[in-house]
Amino acid sequence: MRGVFPGLCLAVLAAERAGRLCVIIYYLVRGQLGWFGLTVTCVVPGYVAQVLSILWFRADGHPPTCWLLVLHLLQLGLWKRYWDVLRTAAKMGGSGCAREALTQHGDVCVLQLLEALLQTLPHLLLQAYVVVAVDPAGFIPGVTAGLSLLSLAWALVSYSHFSCLLKPGHLCPPAAAILCLLLWRMGMLATRVLALVFFTRLYSFWVFAVAGVHWLLMSFWLVAQQTDIVAQPCCWRLFNCLVGAVYIFCYINVRPGPSKHRVAVFYAVST
Repeated sequence: MRGVFPGLCLAVLAAERAGRLCVIIYYLVRGQLGWFGLTVTCVVPGYVAQVLSILWFRADGHPPTCWLLVLHLLQLGLWKRYWDVLRTAAKMGGSGCAREALTQHGDVCVLQLLEALLQTLPHLLLQAYVVVAVDPAGFIPGVTAGLSLLSLAWALVSYSHFSCLLKPGHLCPPAAAILCLLLWRMGMLATRVLALVFFTRLYSFWVFAVAGVHWLLMSFWLVAQQTDIVAQPCCWRLFNCLVGAVYIFCYINVRPGPSKHRVAVFYAVST
């Protein structure tokens, strides 16, 4: 890790946020208040990750200060966490610092993935629809959609990378493997998003019926697997429903052990 991977994560996050700010200003300047309002609304779910970040700071014995609360209110909490990872990696000398950096990196990877699914994914769907159905010549919506796609794919890659680091006797994947994984994730997400956008353009609200059926199938499949990552029954059902919604777009391995059979079933249903 040594700070390179967290630095790339921070750069991707910064680029995606810059693109989102530009498209918000773009809609405001052009007087497209409907798209402006919808784009701003996509920002709101990201506060779930910010609240969790504050709670995890408190659980780790770091009571949130006013400055920390302000950063999270501005949705810069993950930036603060990546800065902490980079600072810890810079002074990494012993196994204690290495474990601390790995723990910090794991926390921010999970939070980034959650934020990407709750905030970046809706933003990507919205901007992709604008480019395809409303303003095909819109350069700024197209760029921000591309940056959102990159950010979402990178969040998935970061989560996979961290999962590899947790395995005993792990080997850090080479840069070429990470690049291939990133391209695969981007291609898979892009095709799913475009398919939903074109379906919405042709059949309007029927897209909710198609997505709903897919969501139910995936949720029931997760329940059948007896996923025990969450202990409480109510939270367990909610977790399966949320992951089932994520499975409309991509596969995330939430169970330990080999996953090739589960991946095969997922793609057989989703193709």
